[in-house]
Amino acid sequence: MQEYLVTLLGGLVTTLELTLFSLLLGIVLAALMTWVLELRLPVATQLVQLWVLLFTGTPLLIQIFLIYYGPGQFEWLKASPLWPLLKQPWFCAVLALGLNTAAYSTRLFKGALDAIPAGEVEACRALGFNGRQTLWMKVRHAARHLVPAYSNEVILVLKGSSLASTITIMDIMGLAQGLNAQTYDTLAVFGVAGGLYLAMNGLLTIGFRWCEKRALAFQS
Repeated sequence: MQEYLVTLLGGLVTTLELTLFSLLLGIVLAALMTWVLELRLPVATQLVQLWVLLFTGTPLLIQIFLIYYGPGQFEWLKASPLWPLLKQPWFCAVLALGLNTAAYSTRLFKGALDAIPAGEVEACRALGFNGRQTLWMKVRHAARHLVPAYSNEVILVLKGSSLASTITIMDIMGLAQGLNAQTYDTLAVFGVAGGLYLAMNGLLTIGFRWCEKRALAFQS
């Protein structure tokens, strides 16, 4: 098992990179989509709602397969400047994970904004705040309550990154599958892999708990 651990640690950086870049992409897209929903732009709002419905209503594995294998079915895409990126498994995995977490994060962000008491919004208007100032106030207040919910999303993205192994990415799970194919020591190999994911999720949970306490202390 010690040899398995050393081998699987070789995929740790890939797993963390997949998670980090997917979260960065997701949070940027989620912020933009939440802003669109807050402004209630006619056509854009419907498009965002459709986006959220598609990516929260279908399995992540199907999304990864469609994004990785789908573009190769279109000759115009293969001839486009985007093809060098779309044929890369790592890029497709980050794109799929990022689009998926963006949809779920949009729900979280919008829910946190909607949870702000109406009295606080009315107070901003009474003080003469414009729309942007009121929105910024809502964002600051929502951020303090968003940490617990978003921490769950981060953990889900980390665990979901293991599906990237299905498109030949050698992360922790990809290396585990290779080891299992060589040794047939399924229980030990995947037990070690599961232990690595458990350890990472535990550290993330501790970190977010600390952030949550700081946010609540700031709020008080």
